[in-house]
Amino acid sequence: MEHIAAVLLVIGCSNTMTECRELPASVSVFETAQECTAERPFALGDVQVQAPRVIAKCLPVDPALEDDYDQIVWNVRPDGTLDASVEISNVEVVSNGARPVKDSLSQQ
Repeated sequence: MEHIAAVLLVIGCSNTMTECRELPASVSVFETAQECTAERPFALGDVQVQAPRVIAKCLPVDPALEDDYDQIVWNVRPDGTLDASVEISNVEVVSNGARPVKDSLSQQ
Protein backbone atom coordinates (compact mmCIF):
# COMPACT_ATOMS: atom_id res chain seq x y z
CA MET A 1 0.00 0.00 0.00
CA GLU A 2 1.49 3.31 -1.04
CA HIS A 3 1.31 6.37 1.17
CA ILE A 4 0.69 9.95 0.11
CA ALA A 5 3.29 12.53 1.12
CA ALA A 6 2.21 15.44 -1.10
CA VAL A 7 -0.76 16.73 -3.07
CA LEU A 8 -0.39 18.96 -6.12
CA LEU A 9 -2.90 21.82 -6.14
CA VAL A 10 -3.31 23.75 -9.41
CA ILE A 11 -5.29 27.00 -9.45
CA GLY A 12 -6.30 29.05 -12.50
CA CYS A 13 -7.12 32.74 -12.11
CA SER A 14 -8.21 35.73 -14.12
CA ASN A 15 -5.61 38.39 -15.04
CA THR A 16 -6.73 40.48 -12.06
CA MET A 17 -6.51 37.48 -9.68
CA THR A 18 -10.09 38.19 -8.53
CA GLU A 19 -11.64 34.99 -9.92
CA CYS A 20 -9.86 31.69 -9.27
CA ARG A 21 -10.75 28.01 -9.46
CA GLU A 22 -9.09 24.65 -9.04
CA LEU A 23 -7.82 23.05 -12.24
CA PRO A 24 -7.35 19.30 -12.72
CA ALA A 25 -3.81 17.96 -12.64
CA SER A 26 -2.95 14.80 -14.59
CA VAL A 27 -1.33 13.44 -11.42
CA SER A 28 -2.30 15.00 -8.10
CA VAL A 29 -0.98 12.72 -5.34
CA PHE A 30 2.64 11.70 -4.74
CA GLU A 31 4.58 9.37 -2.47
CA THR A 32 7.29 12.00 -1.94
CA ALA A 33 7.44 15.78 -1.93
CA GLN A 34 10.30 15.56 -4.45
CA GLU A 35 8.09 13.71 -6.95
CA CYS A 36 5.46 16.43 -6.58
CA THR A 37 8.02 19.20 -7.08
CA ALA A 38 9.36 17.46 -10.20
CA GLU A 39 5.85 17.11 -11.69
CA ARG A 40 4.80 20.71 -10.94
CA PRO A 41 6.26 22.36 -14.10
CA PHE A 42 4.64 19.72 -16.33
CA ALA A 43 1.26 20.19 -14.63
CA LEU A 44 1.54 23.95 -15.14
CA GLY A 45 2.29 23.42 -18.82
CA ASP A 46 -0.67 21.05 -19.24
CA VAL A 47 -3.23 23.58 -17.95
CA GLN A 48 -1.65 26.88 -19.02
CA VAL A 49 -4.33 27.47 -21.68
CA GLN A 50 -7.22 27.00 -19.21
CA ALA A 51 -6.73 30.33 -17.41
CA PRO A 52 -4.80 33.58 -17.91
CA ARG A 53 -2.78 32.98 -14.72
CA VAL A 54 -1.99 29.55 -13.32
CA ILE A 55 -0.39 28.75 -9.97
CA ALA A 56 0.59 25.34 -8.61
CA LYS A 57 1.79 24.30 -5.18
CA CYS A 58 2.80 21.02 -3.58
CA LEU A 59 1.06 20.58 -0.26
CA PRO A 60 2.59 18.30 2.37
CA VAL A 61 0.51 15.42 3.70
CA ASP A 62 1.27 13.53 6.89
CA PRO A 63 1.10 9.87 5.76
CA ALA A 64 -0.13 8.86 9.23
CA LEU A 65 -3.20 11.07 8.73
CA GLU A 66 -3.80 10.62 5.00
CA ASP A 67 -7.15 8.87 5.52
CA ASP A 68 -8.34 11.66 7.83
CA TYR A 69 -7.72 14.58 5.46
CA ASP A 70 -10.92 15.65 3.79
CA GLN A 71 -10.42 19.15 2.42
CA ILE A 72 -7.97 21.46 0.71
CA VAL A 73 -8.25 25.04 1.88
CA TRP A 74 -6.75 27.69 -0.39
CA ASN A 75 -6.67 31.42 -1.03
CA VAL A 76 -4.96 33.43 -3.75
CA ARG A 77 -3.76 36.86 -2.69
CA PRO A 78 -3.89 39.83 -5.09
CA ASP A 79 -0.10 39.56 -5.56
CA GLY A 80 -0.51 35.98 -6.86
CA THR A 81 0.68 34.22 -3.72
CA LEU A 82 -1.14 30.93 -3.11
CA ASP A 83 -1.82 30.03 0.52
CA ALA A 84 -3.05 26.44 0.76
CA SER A 85 -3.12 23.43 3.04
CA VAL A 86 -4.61 19.96 3.32
CA GLU A 87 -6.76 19.82 6.43
CA ILE A 88 -9.04 17.71 8.53
CA SER A 89 -12.45 19.28 9.02
CA ASN A 90 -13.94 19.57 12.47
CA VAL A 91 -17.14 17.86 11.41
CA GLU A 92 -17.91 14.74 13.38
CA VAL A 93 -20.48 12.25 12.21
CA VAL A 94 -22.21 10.28 14.92
CA SER A 95 -24.63 7.48 14.32
CA ASN A 96 -26.85 5.51 16.62
CA GLY A 97 -27.60 2.06 15.29
CA ALA A 98 -30.67 1.64 17.51
CA ARG A 99 -33.98 2.57 15.93
CA PRO A 100 -37.08 3.35 17.94
CA VAL A 101 -39.80 0.74 17.74
CA LYS A 102 -43.07 2.07 16.30
CA ASP A 103 -46.39 0.48 17.05
CA SER A 104 -49.19 0.30 14.48
CA LEU A 105 -51.28 3.01 16.17
CA SER A 106 -48.79 5.85 16.44
CA GLN A 107 -46.23 7.16 14.00
CA GLN A 108 -43.62 9.28 15.73
